[in-house]
Amino acid sequence: MSTQTLLRNLRTRSALLRAVRDFFYAGEFLEIETPVKIPAPAPEEYIESVTAGQGEFLRTSPELAMKELLSLGVEKMFQIGSAFRAGEFGRKHREEFTILEYYASGWDYRQLADFTARMMQFAAEKILGKSDFVFDGRHFDMACVEYITVDEAFRKYAGVSAFEADKDNSFDEVMVLKVEPNLGKEGITFLCDYPAARASLSRLSRSNPLVAERWEVYVGGIELGNAFGELTDAVEQRRRFKEALAFRASCGMLPYPEPEAFYAALDRGLPDSSGCAIGFDRLTMLLTDSNDISLVRFG
Repeated sequence: MSTQTLLRNLRTRSALLRAVRDFFYAGEFLEIETPVKIPAPAPEEYIESVTAGQGEFLRTSPELAMKELLSLGVEKMFQIGSAFRAGEFGRKHREEFTILEYYASGWDYRQLADFTARMMQFAAEKILGKSDFVFDGRHFDMACVEYITVDEAFRKYAGVSAFEADKDNSFDEVMVLKVEPNLGKEGITFLCDYPAARASLSRLSRSNPLVAERWEVYVGGIELGNAFGELTDAVEQRRRFKEALAFRASCGMLPYPEPEAFYAALDRGLPDSSGCAIGFDRLTMLLTDSNDISLVRFG
């Protein structure tokens, strides 16, 4: 990589940061900051935190802290900052990366998807002067938006039911090899309504309890973000975290303390809300036609 390429991409990255902030400010979102060093991460089954010494961790996401703010009455907020995930290194991964995370009280997860599509289109138009762009030799347009359920995508691209794939433990393999490469082929694809067993921190759909109010957003086969209609049931959240901690222990992963401050927020009452986390570096890669995360961030 030439120094000239890096500097050009860093200038575009700066313009993208400004455009994203402008979009959120126009939507009356409050920009906030939460601690990077935390006492307890969310116990996710396949994500490992980086230890910070003295029994603390570097956040894998600001999610739990931002939900604490939701419980205190912040209605719409966003932040852009560093997050850390141990052992992640590759063309689209670094242990330290930049995350854009945002929440809106009173919004459902489909409203948040529409907002996210508008944000990405606005950002492209602001820094490129148009919504369409070329990435890795292919043409994409942020104004082109598709919604497809997980089960529809599995049936369409792999010829199997997502629910059956989940039961026979082939879900992740099918997703990576057959489904993801076909997502976002023209622009933005929202992959919606994950099987209930893969709800993570999202609530189950009120109209169909077999699926969760969860989506992931893709462009060019690259996953950019993950979003939930947030789970507000304190009992159910504790149950899921207990299961996740047991799974982590069975795999020899780092033991985590209980996230007591987050539990206190749930007990206070979390409003109906939706939230999303976007990999800001990956979005920058797309809009600079860069095939490696090292081309869009320093260090």
